[in-house]
Amino acid sequence: MATLAIGALGVVYGDIGTSPLYALRESFEGAGHEIPVVEANVLGVLSLIVWSLIVIISVKYLIFVMRADNDHEGGILALTALIPSGLGSRVRLVLVVMGVFGTALLYGDGMITPAISVLSAVEGAEVATDRLDHFVVPIAILILVALFSVQRRGTHAVGRVFGPAMILWFSTLALLGLVQLVGEPTVLRAFWPGHAVRFFLDNGMSAFLSLGSVFLVVTGGEALYADMGHFGRRPITLTWYALVLPALTLNYLGQGALLIGDAEAIDNPFYRMAPDAAVLPLVVLSTLASVIASQALISGAFSLTHQAVGLGYLPRLRIVHTSASERGQVYVPVVNWTLMIASCALVLGFGSSSNLAAAYGIAVTATMAITTVLFTVIARHRFRWPRTAAVAFAFVMLAVDLAFFGANLPKIPSGGWFSLMVGAVLLGLMLTWHAGRRNMRRQSAGGLIAIPDFIDSVRDTEVVRIPGTAVYLYGIQGYAPPALVSHARLQHVLHEDVIVLTVEIAGVPKVQPAFRVEMQEFSDGFRGARLRFGFMEETDVPAALAGLLGKDAEEALYMLSPRVAVVDGSASWWATWRDHVFVVLHRNAGSASDSFRLPADRTLSISGSLAL
Repeated sequence: MATLAIGALGVVYGDIGTSPLYALRESFEGAGHEIPVVEANVLGVLSLIVWSLIVIISVKYLIFVMRADNDHEGGILALTALIPSGLGSRVRLVLVVMGVFGTALLYGDGMITPAISVLSAVEGAEVATDRLDHFVVPIAILILVALFSVQRRGTHAVGRVFGPAMILWFSTLALLGLVQLVGEPTVLRAFWPGHAVRFFLDNGMSAFLSLGSVFLVVTGGEALYADMGHFGRRPITLTWYALVLPALTLNYLGQGALLIGDAEAIDNPFYRMAPDAAVLPLVVLSTLASVIASQALISGAFSLTHQAVGLGYLPRLRIVHTSASERGQVYVPVVNWTLMIASCALVLGFGSSSNLAAAYGIAVTATMAITTVLFTVIARHRFRWPRTAAVAFAFVMLAVDLAFFGANLPKIPSGGWFSLMVGAVLLGLMLTWHAGRRNMRRQSAGGLIAIPDFIDSVRDTEVVRIPGTAVYLYGIQGYAPPALVSHARLQHVLHEDVIVLTVEIAGVPKVQPAFRVEMQEFSDGFRGARLRFGFMEETDVPAALAGLLGKDAEEALYMLSPRVAVVDGSASWWATWRDHVFVVLHRNAGSASDSFRLPADRTLSISGSLAL
């Protein structure tokens, strides 16, 4: 538990742990609003910050949402897979699309988080000296490249290195805040929510718009849920209450105490809390913590990608399992390098953390609101909550989520459009791939021969049966694969032991070994088999068949029947356009042989075309 808790500290809480670098400053000086730095406003903003941490992280996610784990896996896509099927096709479709959109938005957040975290930390050098001003952006880019380059070592290795560093970071946050708090203990009045109410009454629309910056203190909440599969719910919860929440609260209160005594410190209240001699060491530690902060979103993006591939919303991608003991720990190269390029481009394009803060938050607020809706449906229909309890939860949490979302809407012209654009593009691609696969499966079903009928058709022919085992993989259970039909009709040769295998990805993260293989015996040496994997498991077909094949496992031949999608152009322009997009995705998807871990020297493919 201690090892997992330290690892979780290094992976899960990096994002939310570096928000003190910029969140309070942006709450007063963010784009579109400027709040006077006076004691009443400081107490009001601090009250909003403290209660946001309590309501959103402590209550919503740790007490409620993280209980909706899908076989110990978390994240909005795993939550989407829990949507009951008995809601009606239209209602379920709307909820599924919402879940997929929330997933797509998190990729945009995963691009911004590394950029804003690293930039805000490196900018601390400007507090110590003006000579580094022109080197902030180049240094930030070098750090980002280094961060993404070590991802292939795996979440466990990264967390093991980052965990102790984050203990030092959160301890430093607590110490900096505590020193200021001792000098100005009146700031503790921020725990009274009446100061937040007074803040809104005194500042009107500016106070509401400042919520868009206050929200920066909880931006790691959704990543926290997505990373649950890496470490488990208990270590994440333990670390939050034992260290993270107290350290964050003390630091924000300390920044507030500093501002009450010196309003000019608003230019960078975090670094102004430190003695002059400690600023540069603090910059180094902050930079390290910001590198770690990016890890939460990066590892969360890997988990979401793995889930999306398993559930059929993304094409096959190369997914590397980096831990023998924790199946949820994966590395996805194409996602890693895409996020790196996007993050570096954002650093170059926006140039400062303040500019990036104007673009940050709208995607996460939308995703959090979607999570509230999905969890409410699941709590009502799966957990059997009373209707009044479900409605009360939705009312309170949506009021908070939508208030933050509304306050972030003005950020769209100044950069918020980026996350929405990324989300919209990915949503279109994910839905296109999902619908295209379903269409291909439907088209493939035409003209198929049932396995018993195929056996009857070859029984009296001159088909030669040769020794050995051949495994024919096909996606439609109960029917003869095209490769099997071609062998019999064109080459007149079949193995003595023929297994027609269907690989099924279940709607759960993991499938118990007892339910992995389902066999069906036919006549004349033909067998049907179905392998079931969870959407978070490695689909290693030879390993799963080893017990079934016995001594023949090392010599079995694997036969594939891939279909090349082509567009016939007879549909409407919109459908034809989507078909073209699907064809591009299909042709660039990973091969089935790699996805199923088939041995290259014993795998053959007989392909054909399929018109959409």
